[in-house]
Amino acid sequence: MFIDEFKKFIMRGNVLDMAIGIIIGAAFNKIVSSFVSNILMPPLGLLVGKVDFSNLFINLSGEKVQTIAEAQAANVPVIAYGLFLNTIIDFLIVSFAIFIMIKQINRFAAKKEEPLPNTRKCPYCFSEIHDLATRCPHCTSSLNKKQNSP
Repeated sequence: MFIDEFKKFIMRGNVLDMAIGIIIGAAFNKIVSSFVSNILMPPLGLLVGKVDFSNLFINLSGEKVQTIAEAQAANVPVIAYGLFLNTIIDFLIVSFAIFIMIKQINRFAAKKEEPLPNTRKCPYCFSEIHDLATRCPHCTSSLNKKQNSP
């Protein structure tokens, strides 16, 4: 009984769509992280004085370490603000890409509204009818073109 309910829950369309979205999002995040750390940050670090952002940190102990890798190997406590900056840039790029993607999806998915034709009310049943109608489609009354309700 529990397993049947679980199968029914899993097979619902929105759950499957969400699972697919999470998987694609995780893969997309890896691509963006690679883009930021391997392509975007090296030239940016070069522009600001040959700084490797991923290696910026504050040493919280008195031990001498030159890199985060050395600090991690020696179990030295550090505040790795350079890695945090990389993560913020990753987030901003992913957010911007998702914004652009959703904006495009909404643009394509939006139904184009057709302009409403000029309408008037039938003087007999007061239903909306086309301005050029000679017979009301609702009450089938015969109409003159000049008949128009106030």
